Amino acid sequence: MGGEYIGDYGGGREFARVADELLARITDGLYPLNSILPSQRELAEQFGVSRDTIQLVLGKLRNEGWIVSRQGSGSRVVRTQKVHSPKSRRPDRTITLGPLINRAFEQDEVKLDVFTLSSESLDTHIREQADRIRNELIAPRHVALRILLPDESLEFPYWRTEDGTHDQPLKDRFLAITRRHTASLSDELSELEGLQLVPKVDFAVRRVRIVPTFKLFLVNEAEALLGPYKVFKRAIALGGQEIEATDVFGLDAGLTHHVKGDAPHSHETVVVEQWQDWFNSAWEFLADADTSAGDNR
Repeated sequence: MGGEYIGDYGGGREFARVADELLARITDGLYPLNSILPSQRELAEQFGVSRDTIQLVLGKLRNEGWIVSRQGSGSRVVRTQKVHSPKSRRPDRTITLGPLINRAFEQDEVKLDVFTLSSESLDTHIREQADRIRNELIAPRHVALRILLPDESLEFPYWRTEDGTHDQPLKDRFLAITRRHTASLSDELSELEGLQLVPKVDFAVRRVRIVPTFKLFLVNEAEALLGPYKVFKRAIALGGQEIEATDVFGLDAGLTHHVKGDAPHSHETVVVEQWQDWFNSAWEFLADADTSAGDNR
């Protein structure tokens, strides 16, 4: 799934993990457009893998058009996710998601509500904030994170093949990645609370009987980021084979950023409040607790 996970493409589990996380860092602005990625040696140390694995991952990112590499000059980011924001001063009115999450975690009270296909890119951002907290760069007093994910029993319209032969293995592959990142989020937040680095943490995941056609972030009940998943067809590596299947891509369409204003009936205020009301109602009436996701307090 473009922007939310990359399959192993014959590269093994470690390849998939590193490719997932490195792409998430690029698309969410941790490595912004035109920036140079860390060296292969540095990346290998960061991810705890061999340089051979890093070379495979960088080759994949080059093939998909995310980076360009030149001998002696490293790898430069040439494509990233766009967030269209009224707060941007750029001519194209775009920003990246990373600074928005950074700003949210610089408050004493942090509240994030997320509706998404998977929790992968969110996992990357939360781990980034956890590092800032451990390094005493920020010190939120309360972090509340609610995630709405699709019920695993649903029939997904994505990851389908013409004859249906590989539909279930493709779905299982996606579900395994989602579970891994949801568990990672739970562990990260539990550790912050256990060490009293964040005095209070509320983390909960619920499963809703809706397959997302869009991604939604709600930040401190004051900002909304919303964007559609783009459906396309491509070859997906599965068990040593190249399987032609539908996939989803949440990046090219980008996210739109809406910020509540002082005027109670302004367009931006109404947009944020309506999406917050939608999330709250879906959370209360359409979703069930995901007991495998951690505390779910």
